[in-house]
Amino acid sequence: MIKVSVFYPNEEGKRFDMDYYVNKHMPMIRQMLGTACKCVDAEQGLGGLSPGTPATYIAICHLYFESIESFQTAFGLHGQAIMADMPNYTNIQPTIQISEVKI
Repeated sequence: MIKVSVFYPNEEGKRFDMDYYVNKHMPMIRQMLGTACKCVDAEQGLGGLSPGTPATYIAICHLYFESIESFQTAFGLHGQAIMADMPNYTNIQPTIQISEVKI
């Protein structure tokens, strides 16, 4: 199983519209990626380890695929449209990591 993680850093002066992200962007991704995407989850950062510290990431998204090839095929077809929607919910440059799920 492959996990594609998208991390949106919690940066001062940046914006992130969680309502748009959850109710518009994520359903669009699910529709575009179709059955290649096995599962999606989106998280909103609440805080750091110590009480009162800010979250490192304002939002994190995980998308799961059977293989790197299935991700590359699905994202290759729709990646530009997915990325073009980003200004509708954020001005943050995300960090993306592709991982192999071990457990």
